[in-house]
Amino acid sequence: MIDHDHLFKELISTFFVEFLELFIPEVLTYLDRDSITFVDKEIFTDITAGERYEADLIVKAKFRSQESYFLIHIENQAQQQTDFSKRMFRYFSRLYEKFDLPIYPVVLFSYKYPRTVEPNYHQIAFPNKVVLQFNYDVIQLNQLNWRDFVQQANPVASALMAKMNIADSERPKVKLECLRLLATLRLNPQKCN
Repeated sequence: MIDHDHLFKELISTFFVEFLELFIPEVLTYLDRDSITFVDKEIFTDITAGERYEADLIVKAKFRSQESYFLIHIENQAQQQTDFSKRMFRYFSRLYEKFDLPIYPVVLFSYKYPRTVEPNYHQIAFPNKVVLQFNYDVIQLNQLNWRDFVQQANPVASALMAKMNIADSERPKVKLECLRLLATLRLNPQKCN
């Protein structure tokens, strides 16, 4: 059985800058690329439900031309989950409490179905005011058209294209394009080991 969660973590940690280039390039305008470090896994326990959660990927980096750091938390979600936005907020609050650093939260939804658009926030509101609105970036692969990524010379695009919005009749063509793209990429063998 394939451990998709592990493969996701390996892909994004190996090609972290390429992931940012593809999906959130604005972060690269203020991130010091030489300062990127991966934080050991963080495990959170929901005492009331008796469940344990592990944050998928946490990166610590410096702001460019500054001495201050921030975290990027990337969570892969392979199946739809009720109240996922609440879980993202819990991760955020626990990471913020532990590290006391600004956190840039991102979720990558990699499931095929359902194709309904996922929310990008968690909110606590009363009729007269919003007490909290926590926002995060959403990359929902089944909402992205593979054709928009087929010309990207990016290993992350090639790896994730198969999870994007593809008509069943186009699957063989996408597979061929992914293989073509991988063959033309000039990957650094040291980076892939």
